[in-house]
Amino acid sequence: MELINSVNIDALYALASKLIVLVGVMAFLVSVVTQVLKQIPGLEKRVPTQITVIVTSMILCPAAMAAMAVYYSVPIDWFMVFASFIASFIVSLVSMNGWERVAELWNRMIKKS
Repeated sequence: MELINSVNIDALYALASKLIVLVGVMAFLVSVVTQVLKQIPGLEKRVPTQITVIVTSMILCPAAMAAMAVYYSVPIDWFMVFASFIASFIVSLVSMNGWERVAELWNRMIKKS
């Protein structure tokens, strides 16, 4: 119980809001790039849209992580790369199914007290 009391809730909320904004921005970028890629003749019929979203997300999320690391002069560690790939699946889920699906999963996973 002492650990819970020592956690700075304001900092936790600030971090969570930044992560939600980052996921939203990345989902928007993935959606835009997917829409542009779908306009390429023949690509839409050969490659399903969901695969395009996943691959695009798996390219853009690590690239965004690398760009942020360079901008903030932070060395890139293995766990940052791993986290960016995990984040890419969350971004692709949001891009494909929207915020309603993510909110439904959140409410199912986190019990309200």
